[in-house]
Amino acid sequence: MPSLSPGSSASSSVWRDADFRRLWAGQTASQLGEHTTLVVLPLFAVLALDAGAGQLGALRAVGQVPILLISLLAGAWVDRWRARTVMVLTDAARAVALGAAAVAGLFGLLGLPALFVAAFTVGALSVLFDVAYQASLVRLVRRDQLLQGNSALEGSRSAAQIGGPALGGVLVSLLSAQVAAASGALFFAVSFMSLRRIRLAEAVPEHHERAPRVRHRIRDGLRFVAGHPLLRAVCLASAAFQFSFAATMTVYLLFLPRELHLSGATVGLALAATGPGALLGSVLAARLPGRYGHGVVLVSAAVLGNGALLWVPALHGSSAVTVAALLAVNFVFGAFGQLVNVTVMSVRQAVTPDGMQGRAAATITFVGMGSAPLGSLLGGFLAQGWGLRTSLLVTAAGMMLSPAVMAASPLGRLGRRLPL
Repeated sequence: MPSLSPGSSASSSVWRDADFRRLWAGQTASQLGEHTTLVVLPLFAVLALDAGAGQLGALRAVGQVPILLISLLAGAWVDRWRARTVMVLTDAARAVALGAAAVAGLFGLLGLPALFVAAFTVGALSVLFDVAYQASLVRLVRRDQLLQGNSALEGSRSAAQIGGPALGGVLVSLLSAQVAAASGALFFAVSFMSLRRIRLAEAVPEHHERAPRVRHRIRDGLRFVAGHPLLRAVCLASAAFQFSFAATMTVYLLFLPRELHLSGATVGLALAATGPGALLGSVLAARLPGRYGHGVVLVSAAVLGNGALLWVPALHGSSAVTVAALLAVNFVFGAFGQLVNVTVMSVRQAVTPDGMQGRAAATITFVGMGSAPLGSLLGGFLAQGWGLRTSLLVTAAGMMLSPAVMAASPLGRLGRRLPL
């Protein structure tokens, strides 16, 4: 385990540990593969297969429905397994799944049915990986170092947000879906090789002979989160955000190429602007909550970040001004969105016992992101009936429900120090 001496910065102490560097490298590659795939599959459906709004909404929903199906099981499993083992196995499986999609493309079989299968498979494996990732940091650092530790690790997620969307857009636009899918498989393979080299003797909190049955462990996780006022508020705010964000992104991915007439590469570039913003958000998350209070930072950042997307429906044409405006909007959204993500994750980890980390993360994922498939379907439905511009304005406005929930809950009253 990395030794973090009091008085030293968490990031510098952690970075001296070789296992942490392997974790960082593996997570970066895995997130790059995931963010590339999240853009490749929808863009290929829109640009190459001429998918309609309903079909795109369904494709995105299929990739998100594993959150509802296996999140709670994933939490129960992760609390019994080593996080490293889960991450290694899921990376290997995602590499195989996307590799198979690339091969299918070579034989002309990469149509909508194959995209649906690939989206579901990668989505299911990503749920397992993400729950294990969220539980892993608590097994590496002390609780009073979680904010700095999350800030350091979330920087790698930000790097993926910079490269993934841009790379996915360029590959689909200039080369082929086969190459794009193969690139995602390569990233997952790199992550697999990096994570499997971790030598840390990771402790699993609950590993005794007569462990409770899975359904009992899931029930305990649900009761713990529902009974904790802070975690309950996190669930509600997350559900409000993820539902509206999923609807917004479904319309957004149609609005950019069809209403603004942007190429796949330009769409990828615009989406990638969230990455530099997220890097800034990761840095700010290590400083602002301790200076101004966690509640103030959470509510303010959510208002600014989510509110930035309200400007997108006002854009017209594919001029340089439009592209610059999209870059600015996505940068602001990425910066303040990441500030919220890191702060919320630190709150959740700080108030959750070690043996409940996986189940708490999975329960919040289940309640919060479980609404995303419905949001994606709603986005496709609205785009068909109301038009892209009006639908984008309505769904983006819905994202403001999240900061409203946080402001009215105990989250909005958190001070400078986390409850430990």
